[in-house]
Amino acid sequence: MTTTELPSTVDIPAPATPAPARRPGGLVRLRRLAGAVVTRTAAIAALLLLWELAPRFELVDPTFLPPFSEVAVAWWELLLDGELTTHLEASLVRALSGFGLAVLVAVPLGLLIGWYKRVSDILGPLLEVFRNTAALALLPVFVLLLGIGETSKIAIVLYACAWPILLNTISAVRTVDPTLVKLARSMDLPPPRVFQKVVLPAAVPTVFTGIRLAGAVSILVLVAAEMVGAKAGLGQLINASQYNFAVPRMYAGIVTLSVFGVLFNQALVAVERRFTSWRVPTS
Repeated sequence: MTTTELPSTVDIPAPATPAPARRPGGLVRLRRLAGAVVTRTAAIAALLLLWELAPRFELVDPTFLPPFSEVAVAWWELLLDGELTTHLEASLVRALSGFGLAVLVAVPLGLLIGWYKRVSDILGPLLEVFRNTAALALLPVFVLLLGIGETSKIAIVLYACAWPILLNTISAVRTVDPTLVKLARSMDLPPPRVFQKVVLPAAVPTVFTGIRLAGAVSILVLVAAEMVGAKAGLGQLINASQYNFAVPRMYAGIVTLSVFGVLFNQALVAVERRFTSWRVPTS
């Protein structure tokens, strides 16, 4: 009887290695970047074009709304003689000082009120009284108590910025998913560790929402404060230009204020992304 010998080894073909995905070339990335820039700036470009053409075709009175080119010339002249830098520096110091102090005060206080019910019961009625009082309504009080110098202007910015940060921080702590808190407590974590590991990370996005709102409030309130007894600042520049009927200079100050607000907000967005890098982006 003849037996058939089986091969001792069987050659199994190795699975084909998938080809690495090709990264988009430099030209493709450049096109994407150009498309993103065009998309983000199209509305602003259209607004500036409308601003330039409407006065020239007398759709609006050029006396009260000069073309954007004239405003740009006035802005450049203010920059060359150093006046714009002086006003901008004064406004930056006041806005950032009041805003920074508001963050340092309101965030810890909001965390305490949101986490500890007894603190909330004690301070709640007092907060309800002051939160419904507009900051600009208290501007004369700040001027009377602190004078017309820098202290009153920083204090009014601090007061106005504290409320959006404080209220959003309290809401952030109180709206943390209770299931996460219960799971942390079931692991016998002490309350400080539950707060550090669960509550604080979950509250960060909402806290930053309040901080960004406060950034916008700081600019709005500062302009009003600088119109009262200030010797320098963008608000003082706008107010003085209005009184002297230097309309292009007035709009130059307004444009500078708007650009400053946009850059300030983008800086806060970058900081927020740094502190919330753990979040899974939603589609």
